[in-house]
Amino acid sequence: MSDSSVTLLPSAATPPLVTIVALCHNHAPFLREALDSILAQTYPHLDVWLVDDASTDGSPAILREYAARQPGWHLLLLPENVGNCRAFNQAFRQTRGEFVIDFATDDVLLPERIAQQVQVFQAADASVGMVYSNAELIDEQSQLLGLHHRPDGAGGLRPRPASGWVLADVLARYFISTPTMLMRRACLEALGGYDETLAYEDFDFWVRASRDWQFVYLDALTTRKRKHPRSMSAKAYQAHDPYLASTIRVCEKALALVRTPEERAALAIRVRWELRQAARRRRHAEVRALYELLRRVARPGLPERALAGWSGLFAPSAS
Repeated sequence: MSDSSVTLLPSAATPPLVTIVALCHNHAPFLREALDSILAQTYPHLDVWLVDDASTDGSPAILREYAARQPGWHLLLLPENVGNCRAFNQAFRQTRGEFVIDFATDDVLLPERIAQQVQVFQAADASVGMVYSNAELIDEQSQLLGLHHRPDGAGGLRPRPASGWVLADVLARYFISTPTMLMRRACLEALGGYDETLAYEDFDFWVRASRDWQFVYLDALTTRKRKHPRSMSAKAYQAHDPYLASTIRVCEKALALVRTPEERAALAIRVRWELRQAARRRRHAEVRALYELLRRVARPGLPERALAGWSGLFAPSAS
């Protein structure tokens, strides 16, 4: 679905500065491992921001400890919980790096992570807005669970990662491991940072960025993504998750961005999938919203019409 050809250019002479926005909310059990992984990076040109989104555990004390030991690091302790998108933006607007990592501090950076991804950026065309890669999945005790992208023939294969102009890909399927992303500052600035009206950031970034910027997949393990019950990803598609409304909003944005029949067909795939997820969880208002969106994207099929009709039976009575 994507154009995987990405023009390569000679490497830049001066190593660029990389900003790490390390976002913490009640990550005390994992925080030292995450911050130690920043210190272990082989790439030295780092602009590190420690951001605490009003944690109620011991996280602020740990962040203060590390900031005191690393005078070049910045510390931002937010007095109230503002959510990932707004917390990230508050730090990002004060940073200087040419490239940026949004680093959740329940994850872990492998030592060569930044050096490897910067090398890809230095060899790539200026239209490349993001480099991503493979990740190890770990549990609460840091034990290996598997890989985000598994080799061909390994069973349970996720869709193959895409490079190039990937808007249709990111609409139709999930394949990017969010913690592995290294973003070009110019790309983030062109988008105005994250959309602070949303409950999460990655799908919206992928959709808006991939309209005008290329993505590149680096086939390497660069990050350890932690799976635990309190993580944001663990809450997605639960009975009362806070993210479905944001997903619908991103799909509405995507409708304004699609230009080709392939992109529109990919958006239809996404909306149909989200509609089925909403129906499984008896989110009747969201089913109806997604059905109306689908009607603007493509012709609903019999299954979608049936789900919309079923959800309509549960519509609140007019007062």
